[in-house]
Amino acid sequence: MSAADESAGGATATEVVKPKIGDYRRHLLICTGPRCSADGESQVLFDSLGDKFKAAGLNAGDLRVKRSRVGCFAACKGGPIVCVQPDGTWYYNVTPENMDRIIDEHLCNGRRVDDLVFHQAGE
Repeated sequence: MSAADESAGGATATEVVKPKIGDYRRHLLICTGPRCSADGESQVLFDSLGDKFKAAGLNAGDLRVKRSRVGCFAACKGGPIVCVQPDGTWYYNVTPENMDRIIDEHLCNGRRVDDLVFHQAGE
């Protein structure tokens, strides 16, 4: 088939498979960019979440939380930075201890940890 035939729609398109994601209540986005926190601290935090979510019952069921790494939020101070969606809550200084508070108060019980919030969408 010639290039002209392909541009005229003669080529058979490859079928794109629709992806699937299991149900979840919240999506935790963690900036793991190099300017957000020193010495890979954000990546260590991200890596710890599997066990923390499992211990809190957030790895399955109605409260399931999905987690993703983000390369940069363009909020390069006070890291690690974490955003909870769809709530639109942005946390800073998310140390392992502060992450435990966010898990217990926000993700399990629906109450923001106000002293760690630096931005709340819609306010």
